[in-house]
Amino acid sequence: MYARMQTPPIARRRARSFPIALVVALLALALVGPAAAFAKGGGGGSGHGGGDDRPEVRVAGQCGRGASSTLTLKARDGGIEAEFEVHGRSGLWRVAMVQEQRVAYRGHARSSRARHSFSIERSLGDYPGPDQVFARAIGPRGITCSATATFAG
Repeated sequence: MYARMQTPPIARRRARSFPIALVVALLALALVGPAAAFAKGGGGGSGHGGGDDRPEVRVAGQCGRGASSTLTLKARDGGIEAEFEVHGRSGLWRVAMVQEQRVAYRGHARSSRARHSFSIERSLGDYPGPDQVFARAIGPRGITCSATATFAG
C-alpha cells in the first residue's frame, strides 16, 4: 500500500547525537552559571587597593522615570558598610536607610547638574544572623528609587 520512506543514514546519526549535545550544553550551563553569580557579587579588586576579599552584596534598585540605583553592602571592621547610589534627575532628594526595621539614616542629598547622581555611605552595625537593609530616595517631581539587600555576614 504505502511505501515507507527510509531516513538517510546522516539524519539518523544526527538524531542520535542530538541528546548527547543537549546534555553537554546543559552541564556546561550548570557549571558556568554559579561561577558567573560568584563573580557578580564577589569582592575581588573593587578599587580599594586590590586583593579585597571582604564579603559584598550588590543589588540593583527599582526606580521610575529613567532613574537607576544600586545598594552595596560590605563587611567592614566588625560592621557593615552600606552605600546607596542613585542616578537620576538633578536636585534635592530625601533619603532613608532602614536596617532590620530600624531607621539607620534619614536625610537629604543633592545631585549635581553635571553628574545627575549622588551616593550615601553609612556604617551600620552587624546584628546576629542575616541583616536586611532597605534604602529609599524620593527626588524631584516624585521620582522614587528603592533597593533591598540581605547581608549574610
